[in-house]
Amino acid sequence: MDIAGVIQKYENDLLRLPNVNGIGIGDKAGEPVIKVFVTHKVPETSLQPQEIVPKTLDGFETDIEEIGHITAL
Repeated sequence: MDIAGVIQKYENDLLRLPNVNGIGIGDKAGEPVIKVFVTHKVPETSLQPQEIVPKTLDGFETDIEEIGHITAL
Protein backbone atom coordinates (compact mmCIF):
# COMPACT_ATOMS: atom_id res chain seq x y z
CA MET A 1 0.00 0.00 0.00
CA ASP A 2 1.30 3.48 -0.82
CA ILE A 3 1.49 6.30 1.72
CA ALA A 4 -1.75 7.91 0.54
CA GLY A 5 -3.57 4.62 1.09
CA VAL A 6 -2.09 4.28 4.58
CA ILE A 7 -3.21 7.83 5.44
CA GLN A 8 -6.71 7.09 4.19
CA LYS A 9 -6.77 3.88 6.25
CA TYR A 10 -5.78 5.58 9.54
CA GLU A 11 -7.04 9.17 9.08
CA ASN A 12 -10.21 8.87 11.16
CA ASP A 13 -8.37 7.14 14.02
CA LEU A 14 -5.62 9.77 14.07
CA LEU A 15 -8.06 12.69 13.96
CA ARG A 16 -9.76 11.33 17.11
CA LEU A 17 -6.53 11.70 19.11
CA PRO A 18 -6.12 14.71 21.44
CA ASN A 19 -4.72 17.83 19.75
CA VAL A 20 -4.59 16.28 16.26
CA ASN A 21 -6.12 18.61 13.66
CA GLY A 22 -4.71 17.39 10.35
CA ILE A 23 -2.86 14.66 8.47
CA GLY A 24 -0.65 14.93 5.39
CA ILE A 25 2.34 13.62 3.48
CA GLY A 26 5.77 15.01 4.22
CA ASP A 27 9.44 14.29 3.65
CA LYS A 28 12.11 13.51 6.24
CA ALA A 29 15.67 12.74 5.17
CA GLY A 30 14.47 11.99 1.64
CA GLU A 31 11.84 9.49 2.76
CA PRO A 32 8.06 9.99 2.71
CA VAL A 33 6.49 10.35 6.15
CA ILE A 34 2.98 10.74 7.50
CA LYS A 35 2.71 14.27 8.90
CA VAL A 36 0.44 14.53 11.92
CA PHE A 37 -0.43 18.16 12.68
CA VAL A 38 -1.28 19.01 16.30
CA THR A 39 -2.38 22.16 18.11
CA HIS A 40 0.49 21.70 20.56
CA LYS A 41 2.97 18.98 21.43
CA VAL A 42 2.73 17.34 24.82
CA PRO A 43 5.04 14.79 26.46
CA GLU A 44 4.00 11.18 25.87
CA THR A 45 4.08 10.72 29.64
CA SER A 46 1.07 13.03 29.98
CA LEU A 47 -1.01 10.96 27.50
CA GLN A 48 -2.79 7.66 27.90
CA PRO A 49 -1.27 4.85 25.75
CA GLN A 50 -4.27 4.94 23.38
CA GLU A 51 -3.80 8.70 22.88
CA ILE A 52 -0.22 8.50 21.55
CA VAL A 53 0.41 8.85 17.81
CA PRO A 54 2.13 5.63 16.68
CA LYS A 55 5.79 5.99 15.61
CA THR A 56 5.00 4.15 12.36
CA LEU A 57 1.89 3.14 10.42
CA ASP A 58 2.17 0.22 8.02
CA GLY A 59 5.90 0.85 7.57
CA PHE A 60 5.73 4.64 7.18
CA GLU A 61 7.24 6.85 9.91
CA THR A 62 5.03 9.50 11.48
CA ASP A 63 6.27 13.03 12.07
CA ILE A 64 4.36 15.24 14.50
CA GLU A 65 4.32 18.96 13.76
CA GLU A 66 2.88 21.63 16.04
CA ILE A 67 0.81 24.15 14.05
CA GLY A 68 -1.58 25.66 16.62
CA HIS A 69 -5.29 26.09 16.06
CA ILE A 70 -6.64 26.20 12.53
CA THR A 71 -9.13 28.97 11.72
CA ALA A 72 -10.90 29.85 8.51
CA LEU A 73 -9.92 33.13 6.89
